[in-house]
Amino acid sequence: MIGGGLLGLEAARGLQVQGCDVTVVHLMDTLMERQLDLTGGSYLKAKMECLGVKVLLERNTTAILGNGKAEGVAFKDGSSVEADFVVIAAGIRPNVELGRKAGLQVNRGIVVNDYMETSNPDVFAVGECVEHNGTCYGLVAPLFEQGKVLAATITGNRGPVYGGTVSAAKLKIMGVDVFSAGNFAEKAPGTDAVRYEDPALGIYKKLTMRDGKLAGVILVGDTSESHRYMDWLRSQTDLTAMRRRLLFPGPADDAGLDVAAMANSKVVCGCNGVTKGAIIHAVHQKGINTLAQLKDCTRASTGCGSCTEVCQQLLKAVAPEFQEEAKRSLCKCVPFPEDKLREILRSQRLRSVQEVLEIYGNGVGCEVCKPALSYMVDMLWCGDHDEDRSARFINDRVHANIQKDGTFSVVPRIRGGVTSAKELRRIADVAEKYKVPMVKITGSQRIDLLGVKKADLPQIWADLGMPSGQAYTKGVRMVKTCVGTDFCRFGVQDSTKAGIELERRLEHLYTPHKLKMGAVGCPRNCAEATVKDIGLVGQEGSWQVVVGGAAGKKVRKADLLITVESAEEALQAATLFFQYYRENANYLERTYDFVERKGIENVRRDTVYAPLAIQQGLRERLRKSKRISRDAWLEGDAPRHPTQFVQIEPLPLREGRSVTVAGREIAIFNLGDHVLAVDGRCPHKGGPLAEGIVTGSTVVCPLHAWKISLETGSVTKPDANPACVATYRTRIESGIVLIEVPEPSKKIQETPLSCGEQNRAALGDSPSPSPGL
Repeated sequence: MIGGGLLGLEAARGLQVQGCDVTVVHLMDTLMERQLDLTGGSYLKAKMECLGVKVLLERNTTAILGNGKAEGVAFKDGSSVEADFVVIAAGIRPNVELGRKAGLQVNRGIVVNDYMETSNPDVFAVGECVEHNGTCYGLVAPLFEQGKVLAATITGNRGPVYGGTVSAAKLKIMGVDVFSAGNFAEKAPGTDAVRYEDPALGIYKKLTMRDGKLAGVILVGDTSESHRYMDWLRSQTDLTAMRRRLLFPGPADDAGLDVAAMANSKVVCGCNGVTKGAIIHAVHQKGINTLAQLKDCTRASTGCGSCTEVCQQLLKAVAPEFQEEAKRSLCKCVPFPEDKLREILRSQRLRSVQEVLEIYGNGVGCEVCKPALSYMVDMLWCGDHDEDRSARFINDRVHANIQKDGTFSVVPRIRGGVTSAKELRRIADVAEKYKVPMVKITGSQRIDLLGVKKADLPQIWADLGMPSGQAYTKGVRMVKTCVGTDFCRFGVQDSTKAGIELERRLEHLYTPHKLKMGAVGCPRNCAEATVKDIGLVGQEGSWQVVVGGAAGKKVRKADLLITVESAEEALQAATLFFQYYRENANYLERTYDFVERKGIENVRRDTVYAPLAIQQGLRERLRKSKRISRDAWLEGDAPRHPTQFVQIEPLPLREGRSVTVAGREIAIFNLGDHVLAVDGRCPHKGGPLAEGIVTGSTVVCPLHAWKISLETGSVTKPDANPACVATYRTRIESGIVLIEVPEPSKKIQETPLSCGEQNRAALGDSPSPSPGL
């Protein structure tokens, strides 16, 4: 790579990710000399060399060597390096030839005045081709300022003038955060600098001061205060009184960032010309309340990123519903973001859902936090925890996917989509024996048995003699494969073998959300690996590992994680990402949202390019989880409790059971000190309430999450129309549950009574329930 500027380093990193051995050669004595000084450049150079990129400075390239193709480059000092191909990113400069031929004044660029006029008053110029007061700008932000002045000039308003732009760049190079703005040179009279260095953390800060005001900034490794410095640069605030605190300013130094006092006409995002007023308009007129929504609506914060903090402050000030997405609490029951909760569980060694709820929550929980906490304690303690099956969704309690009619679907694991005649016969025999209503080939190369009764699940699993395909849970679903090299005439890698091995390594493990994978033997991509959560793409002599793809409601091409030479290296990279996702994603966050939130560069830095100790830690925790994992369908032979699959005593705590009393289907729930009973079906789509999650005295329908009060029968649903289900009086005598049902003539009244009043009217005042169970 000839050229160590911004574009050259970005290209070098991209080539390295593709599996190339990269050498960067640069004419100057430091990398990115327009954005960094010698010290800042040395920090960046050290990081690049840690990642395996060679850097040669002060090398003047004189020739590209080779006969008909590139074989290396030669330098002025007589040295050379070998190369298979050469990329040149040696900077840009204006092509002034057109202006010169037209008789315009040109230097390095086409010369313009403060009104964007050239030497010919009828010709105007803006952008990268112009030179203003001796400066050419190669960034987009100046174009917006120049364009506004030009618009005023050509419409007859010579009020606004262009006085130059404070150039700024905020970027991530080789995983290192870099911010540079203004003039960081110290040669001018009255100019000095304030510096801070921490080589161990890779942090370097330099503030250039002129006459007590900020003239330039360099930040490497920590750019968290870039917004503050940028505002001081633009406003030219006198900072003499706070010089001691310049490198580590606090909240009291935010006077320059008072968003309330900021004029509506002030440009917040210089890259895209977005003003404070435009942001306020978007919030009030379009209901914007997240930074992501603001980016989509206004394009603010989508350029260099230096305005992100100010955009967030504005949203906090004017959007009543604003919350930072990454810091939202898990739910109202547990007022902590998930990353904080994971820290709490580790530090306090909390090993049960109920423990967490009692110490850090409301003691009860809900359908949102209970499954999430169940996943966290299981993942963090690698199975060494107190399992509370009532905190899990019905699918995870019975290891099958509930259907709209209360039956279940069964999907056995068919690794890599490869099966046998023996397995197919067993599946067919099960379908006939248990009168399965539908047998369907799925899009993931598996077979789905639909309409199975809950009581039949254990025996079906036993008759199949195949492991669970986890089609019901947040876990590893499958690895879809193509034929690969076994039969395909185009295959260049054995994708079938690689896919089956990947599935074996990761099956039976839980994840924050369902996880689908693919492996293809050539770039034709017949198994759609590039739109999977994890994909292996075989190429001639190498494998690409891609992550974060989607082909459902959201369609997203996966990002390239790394390119490696062997299938085993690809499997190692895939499993590193898998465990990293397990440990760091929010519950119910798909990989495509996780990768977008984290950024693929950060994901690479934390996995395939992480220090060896970090990689070993991820692998060891994955191995530990895998060692204690087991096929969930083995619970058919040893149920967690007697009523897991069949309706017999005893009734588990905080779980439901469906019974028939006097011809009515009733759901009863054991809440510890008492039993509550309601109609067995949700009024929405007839979901089986006995299979729902119980939170306090509420049950959540397993189909569409309608909430039903077990005490009053009232229903909480998305629309505003009231609804309720019947409740029934219960009493326990000698361990027997008695349920009172109304006489056939006493139906629930269709009157504007409350749910409790309706149910009391139907049951009357008789204090003696008749034995129902």
